[in-house]
Amino acid sequence: MSVINWGIIGLGKIAYQFASAFSKVKNSKLLSVASNNIERLDKFQNDFNLDKKSCYNNYYELLLNNNIDIVYIALPHNLHFEWIVNSIEHKKNILIEKPATINSSEIININQLLDETKIFFAEGFMYRFHPQTLELVNMIKQNEIGELNNMTSFFGNNFVEKRNLFGFKKIKIDKKNRLFQKHLGGGSILDLGCYPSSLSILIARLISDNLIKEIKLSNTERYIGPTDVDLEAFTNLIFLDQFTAKIGSSFKSDLGKATKIFGSKGKITIPDTWHCENSKIIINGKEFLIKTKYKNIFSYEIESISNSIINNNLNPDYPAINRKDTEININILERWINQNEK
Repeated sequence: MSVINWGIIGLGKIAYQFASAFSKVKNSKLLSVASNNIERLDKFQNDFNLDKKSCYNNYYELLLNNNIDIVYIALPHNLHFEWIVNSIEHKKNILIEKPATINSSEIININQLLDETKIFFAEGFMYRFHPQTLELVNMIKQNEIGELNNMTSFFGNNFVEKRNLFGFKKIKIDKKNRLFQKHLGGGSILDLGCYPSSLSILIARLISDNLIKEIKLSNTERYIGPTDVDLEAFTNLIFLDQFTAKIGSSFKSDLGKATKIFGSKGKITIPDTWHCENSKIIINGKEFLIKTKYKNIFSYEIESISNSIINNNLNPDYPAINRKDTEININILERWINQNEK
């Protein structure tokens, strides 16, 4: 069996979860990592038993390693564009952590560069690679809930709003955390809102590709925190006036990870849309458990992408998000960020 060699650029918390997913995947190997944090680099090298010669304190050195087939870029949002471009220039296949970029002009530029190459590119929405999402798509195609009308989808946890001794709510944030720094691409929309917006595109396309041609935003609400990033946001996506998705993201409210899709014959509920824990879909009150083979959700992503590269495909397998829909999704996020503030 062919084995694809991976490198990771940027060793934050998400990179550690990602690296842990390689142990069960047969067609993939974590070969190299790069970080400007020496302590973190040494920990990765020891924890994953990597050759010290392939652990770099300089991102460029990893890109110069001819044994690396694909790089996973897990840097802060504001660095995505720069290192995607650098990876393209070094002819490396790319998996970029979501969101791919922080604005439309960046992703348009990237797609233009990729059009002139034979480089694989994917945005890292891990839920798109999990069998739960494919089963959801199949159930809708099989007309389980009839013609689609609307959906609601949220991603949010409260980790900034606390109550004081008198019971009053108070926002308390770590200003050093990248999530709350505007210049690093912080905010709940870019970090969490990108999930429900991306799913809305997937579901709308099941009705017709034409619906993606015109997407309006309405009833937008944004709660801006003390560091000038959105701590909570909601909006309605209206697809060609035929399908509506109410979506929301939050750092200050326990919105959960559920999605509900309504049709002429009932509704589908996904209790955990993004991490796919328990792998369960509920149709009109009846539970369906999805058969799985990996505990780590990133294992599905790694395996699928490695298969795509082995088969000389430049795009990930459906229902993973493609470059065109990544561009559409970034456009939605950009408009959402710049709409009404509350």
